[in-house]
Amino acid sequence: MNNQTEQNRPKVGIGVMIIKNGKVLLGVRKGSHGENMYAWPGGHMEYMESFEDVVRREVKEETDLEIDNIRFLRLYNLKEFAPKHYVDLAFAADWKSGEPKLMEPNKSEGWAWYDMDNLPQPVFPTVPSYVESYKTGRTFWDQ
Repeated sequence: MNNQTEQNRPKVGIGVMIIKNGKVLLGVRKGSHGENMYAWPGGHMEYMESFEDVVRREVKEETDLEIDNIRFLRLYNLKEFAPKHYVDLAFAADWKSGEPKLMEPNKSEGWAWYDMDNLPQPVFPTVPSYVESYKTGRTFWDQ
């Protein structure tokens, strides 16, 4: 396989909608695609990592929160930022303990809790699909 083919392979990204007392945690992205948009904690899946491990790791790295009850929400073919291409896996999790902290100031401008039906704008393109999946059970977005 040549290097160009390898560069064009989709990456696996994950995001986590953390729920606490009916509210969800969002932060403003910076330093990457979707800059200045509100998004969930998340990132890249690492080699040989389990889904639960990547969810817990990304949440801890970005927010220092403890979470519980991790569950799959949906699969999304993310091509809005071409030439970047992601297979985006969405998960929901319940807040367990801690206050959200800004752990990676180069990637986010901080974290806050928002009403799921009144999210701040602009949101990262995948965010509405999480909310719809959570409310309706829809699991598949392909473009």
